[in-house]
Amino acid sequence: MTIQDDRALTFRSLHEGSPLVLANAWDVASARVIERAGATAIATTSAGVAWSLGAADGSLVDRDRAIDLIARIAASVDLPVTADVEDGYADDPSGVAETIERVLVAGAAGVNIEDAVHDGVSHLRSIADQAERIRAARTAGGSRCFINARVDTFLCGTGTLDSRMAETFVRADAYIRAGADGIFVPGVADPEAIAKLVAGISAPLNILVGPGSPSVAELGELGVARVSLGSSIAQAAYAIARRSAEELFNRGTYATLDGALDYLETNALMRGGAGERPVSD
Repeated sequence: MTIQDDRALTFRSLHEGSPLVLANAWDVASARVIERAGATAIATTSAGVAWSLGAADGSLVDRDRAIDLIARIAASVDLPVTADVEDGYADDPSGVAETIERVLVAGAAGVNIEDAVHDGVSHLRSIADQAERIRAARTAGGSRCFINARVDTFLCGTGTLDSRMAETFVRADAYIRAGADGIFVPGVADPEAIAKLVAGISAPLNILVGPGSPSVAELGELGVARVSLGSSIAQAAYAIARRSAEELFNRGTYATLDGALDYLETNALMRGGAGERPVSD
């Protein structure tokens, strides 16, 4: 068994029992910070990855550059890595399959695939179309790739709460039958709604969390299998950069930088580590 096979098995097992808690990374340094903080796996944030590469979120980043960054992250940590690949960075199922094959070669143990379309006005793919894309991903990924199918019914916010819930169940069922291992429903924070999702979806449920969300312990009691922060940490980091710059330019002071990581500690994160490749450009 290869190291990657072992990590894939480990990652799959992390969806059993207590919630798998994921603080999403967007580059090698953030991945290593998160690893040292006590993570059991590393997830990427597609938004954070895109921003770090100078692109907007919404399947606009160059696929080659995104996969190269995933490879760098996977090579720099000793934990399983699950990669957010947005819509598969492809127009059709065969392109999705190619993306999955390349992401696995890059060292990932799992992927997120979303069913939203970003073409000016966000909307959802047809269920049949998305199921076909997930089926292609399943075939390409084999048994070792954990496919987390994202259902964007709540993020898109169309219809009533009841209609969104009903649509989520229909989509989740279709995606599971197509080969998805887990279902990710971002945009839900109400405990009652989360409990309904857990009860109505026959696969591990992933919830996106942030301020105002139930705690990890509370989500565990509701039956949630996976909890992730998405792009929140990247957004917080950029907020600190903006506040620090504004303080410098407007007041000529530096208080915002209090609490920053020590230079030597941060630099040490870039040294050592199994399977490390050079990370400087």
